[in-house]
Amino acid sequence: MRASRAPQMVLAEAMDSLQIGRVTGSQGSFAPTAPPYGLTTPAFRFRALATLAGRAPLGGPREVALATYLVARLVDDCLPQREIATASRVERSAAARGWLGSVALPAAVRAPLTKLADATAGDLVGVTPALANMLTAVDAYLDAAARLELDRLARAFAK
Repeated sequence: MRASRAPQMVLAEAMDSLQIGRVTGSQGSFAPTAPPYGLTTPAFRFRALATLAGRAPLGGPREVALATYLVARLVDDCLPQREIATASRVERSAAARGWLGSVALPAAVRAPLTKLADATAGDLVGVTPALANMLTAVDAYLDAAARLELDRLARAFAK
């Protein structure tokens, strides 16, 4: 009986040794690459502010969040690493001003947002104080994550 088990054990050991081990992407010598037809993950500016606008109830809070998002994008495009042409900034500022005029915003919020949108059109020296005024005006409408995003924008612009 013992003789018949030995070949079975030998066969089992041989089968185990023939198994190919699991190969993971980190074991290869090349970094994994995306397929040529694959899309890159988009970078979304002011994600928390957009999320706040999507979650806010219809009316005042949502309108303020959307208007703040619009103006924050204008300011972000004035940063040195993104800075767009002056002619485009003037055109975008005028369009934003028209949109801000058509949205039902509280007067205490509308003026700082409009001034900040106007400040992005020309010389950028007025953006920092206008951004600070806007942050003060919309603070009651923002959650912590949206406030953090706008504070980062203010710090980046102040540099």
